[in-house]
Amino acid sequence: MNNGFVKVACATPKIKVGDCSYNAGEICKKIDEVWENKAQLLVFPELCITGYTASDLFWQKSLQDKAMKALTDIIAPHTEEKEIVVIVGLPMSYENKLYNVAAVVYNGEIMGFVPKSYIPNYSEFYEARHFTSGKDVDGVKELKEEEEEISFGTKLLFRCENFDNFIFAVEICEDLWVANPPSINHSLAGATVVANLSASDEVTGKSEYRKNLIMGQSARTVSAYLYADAGEGESSTDLVFSGHNIIAENGNILAESKRFKNETIYADIDLDRLTLERQKMTTYISEDIKDEYEVIGIPLKVCEFKFEREIDNAPFVPSDVTKREERCEEILSIQTMGLKKRLEHTNCKCAVVGISGGLDSTLALLVTVRAFDSLGLDRKGIIAVTMPGFGTTDRTYNNAVDMIKQLGCDFKEVNISKAVKIHFEQIGHDIEKHDVTYENAQARQRTYLLMDFANEYNGMVIGTGDMSELALGWATYNGDHMSMYGVNAGVPKTLVRHLVKYYADTCDDKKLSNILNDVLDTPVSPELLPPKDGKIAQKTEDLVGPYELHDFFLYYVLRFGYTPKKVLFLAEQAFQGQYDKDTILKWLKTFYRRFFAQQFKRSCLPDGPKVGSVAVSPRGDLRMPSDATAREWFEELE
Repeated sequence: MNNGFVKVACATPKIKVGDCSYNAGEICKKIDEVWENKAQLLVFPELCITGYTASDLFWQKSLQDKAMKALTDIIAPHTEEKEIVVIVGLPMSYENKLYNVAAVVYNGEIMGFVPKSYIPNYSEFYEARHFTSGKDVDGVKELKEEEEEISFGTKLLFRCENFDNFIFAVEICEDLWVANPPSINHSLAGATVVANLSASDEVTGKSEYRKNLIMGQSARTVSAYLYADAGEGESSTDLVFSGHNIIAENGNILAESKRFKNETIYADIDLDRLTLERQKMTTYISEDIKDEYEVIGIPLKVCEFKFEREIDNAPFVPSDVTKREERCEEILSIQTMGLKKRLEHTNCKCAVVGISGGLDSTLALLVTVRAFDSLGLDRKGIIAVTMPGFGTTDRTYNNAVDMIKQLGCDFKEVNISKAVKIHFEQIGHDIEKHDVTYENAQARQRTYLLMDFANEYNGMVIGTGDMSELALGWATYNGDHMSMYGVNAGVPKTLVRHLVKYYADTCDDKKLSNILNDVLDTPVSPELLPPKDGKIAQKTEDLVGPYELHDFFLYYVLRFGYTPKKVLFLAEQAFQGQYDKDTILKWLKTFYRRFFAQQFKRSCLPDGPKVGSVAVSPRGDLRMPSDATAREWFEELE
């Protein structure tokens, strides 16, 4: 099913008030256009067959009859043999009352009528003069000329039977603006998509409020919200309508029309995302209201379509510069407050940080400095330790030393080479054998020193490892894996870089900024293998894969629980022109292999603050057995 996506649309035809046959023709043109683009759910504005602004003309039987005739003209032939559901608005008489309704149409049939629940009668709205609330009307409408029964009521769910979790419901305009919109119960009853047929006039400042309202409702209901608004063509006697169409998904705007243009907008809705998000929320409870609803099956067939949804290849990093800077400041504050609380609670006035000249330890040091400053503690209480070894290069060493001194911390240096050689002799390891023992012995020696420094100065070892390393298990068990508080534990590698860059760009110290920028230009490396010609010989991303790919995988695997097939599909879309499918598949297999195999390291993580929607703490977000198998995930990828 297109990897859990369905293409939908909202369209605003240019109408003539009171000319139902003309309006039907314009609506049919939109249906043909949208079907050519393979959208499978199309929403039109409120009362668009007659025009929302027909006013007392709504009482004219001629208009009512012509509206129903126009609906019949729309149904056949323009919805026959098209795999598209169309929702269109019109007035309809039922049991001597006039209702503002939405007709749900598929393949030449009316699947149901949904009346508007809340009828506004204030300010510029006088709908109660013409229309009756459909809140308490549920039952059957008989179309005499067809001799068939069609469901008519506000508590209707429409299930598209050939799709997973494609269930939609309908509300109309004002229904959204009230304190308890019908869409809340619609969603709790199972609707993943809500269509709103609207005629919202335009006044200064209203568009932003309308947009926020739609975003908020889609977030609150964890649904896709399709809002189709009346536009040019409506009477301008007293009001102007802008055709402000919006498609939102769980609080995010996927598509928005330009106002006053009568545009048709499209979006690819991720039904899996909505369903999986609801599954995770234990507070998303239907409260036994499902029995109040009638579910109408629609045999809509799945159609392939051109995927046009933009997939961000850096989901942890906002693309907008202003938002990214706000996010960086917020995360640095979260990290700082987490460490500040731990230092206060333990009455600790000393912190020990191992500084390599790499990104992670740089960020940890910057956070520690901010925590000490916020507590009014002397930065000399930060014991910043460089521990050069077999793989340390001059560049990283000099950056580490210069940074420590520029920040005013207490500088310590211990060369670990001699101690590690002695250790190799003790365990009988050949120093020329550059294997995992060679590498991990250095990492554990450094942790051993930091812990002893902490004892010596009555301090606390601050962890430097980030969330991406923890996800991949790219940490030496009981080496850099261990600390007394891990300030970077909730920060993915792609975001670490931006946090350091933000600090470099906003600090007043030019020399410190230059040092940080050089750290940013240095390849990511544990520097455990001897340099080649004085340069780093061991680049992490050559060994485990690009962190931008792994962070992308991490986001969609943990945040939404997507299948490997879907993660691969999304990565192909996000990294078009950057990585080919085979490369993405190779590193996705690496991700799953390492993610499953290395859970034992995450099961005993030190404390550290969560900073975003994804985290790997065994005490909070990731309760995972260390001996689970990844076989079925690999089988899907194969």
